[in-house]
Amino acid sequence: QAAVPLHPVAVQCQEAQVVVTVHRDLFGMGRLVKAAELTLGSSACLPVVWSTAETIVTFMAGLHECGSTLRVTPNALVYSTSLNYNPVPTGNSVIIRNGPAVVPVECHYPRRDNVSSSAVKPMWVPFHSTLSSEEKLPFSLRLMNDDWSAEKASSIFQLGEVLHFQAGVNTENHAPLRLFVDNCVATLTPDRSSAPQYAFIDFSGCMVDGQLDDATSTFISPRPRQDVLQFAVDAFRFAGDSSNLIYITCHLKVSLAHQAPDPLNKACSFNKASNLWAPVEGTQDVCSCCEMRSC
Repeated sequence: QAAVPLHPVAVQCQEAQVVVTVHRDLFGMGRLVKAAELTLGSSACLPVVWSTAETIVTFMAGLHECGSTLRVTPNALVYSTSLNYNPVPTGNSVIIRNGPAVVPVECHYPRRDNVSSSAVKPMWVPFHSTLSSEEKLPFSLRLMNDDWSAEKASSIFQLGEVLHFQAGVNTENHAPLRLFVDNCVATLTPDRSSAPQYAFIDFSGCMVDGQLDDATSTFISPRPRQDVLQFAVDAFRFAGDSSNLIYITCHLKVSLAHQAPDPLNKACSFNKASNLWAPVEGTQDVCSCCEMRSC
């Protein structure tokens, strides 16, 4: 509603931000509040437009800024924040003549208004993809048997054997996604930052273990599905360690399936025969940073 003394707070919900306009006669009593006493959200964001000569104060903030919260209902995305008024004594005064106030602010966006056209190919991400990013993605990492047909019953390996890993993500109700393994680190404790440690996948998807003379470690190509990535690693142990127990921590991530692989989203293996890096998908140049060990 219009920002007049009868309705002193007006909210405009735009595509990516909220604009809150406040009449300084906040209580409709003819007494103007100070702009510096008005903030937005739990982060106490300050107004972007105000002066002592103006009676209107304007706030502009992104939907995720100023401590706003998101609530998902069956039909809408609801972004909530608040306009806060906190009066302070003037000069050396020990009194104030107004009490603090909090005005709830909400923006409602329908979840089911995604419209597309075969004649137009927009550059923005489809609405259902945006919605998916607000939800949790169930990732998985499993040790598989030699033919990849089932999960391996035992996690005990002999040196000389091969560990078959299968990483996956459940993309049900989501836009099509492609899974990547950013890095994998082996340690002697569950703490992935502990020492000693050995990163056999590193640099955003480079199977660096495959470069060692005694290793055949590789990503499996082609993938069984876009949301699954398999890789084989030769069994190893830490030199001088008597426990022979290894913890492995991997960082999994996804990109949109239609997005072309790039140096930050790739799965690259080292081919000893050609002495070159090769990607599971995409052009060979996405792997060039693996050789430089900086992606």
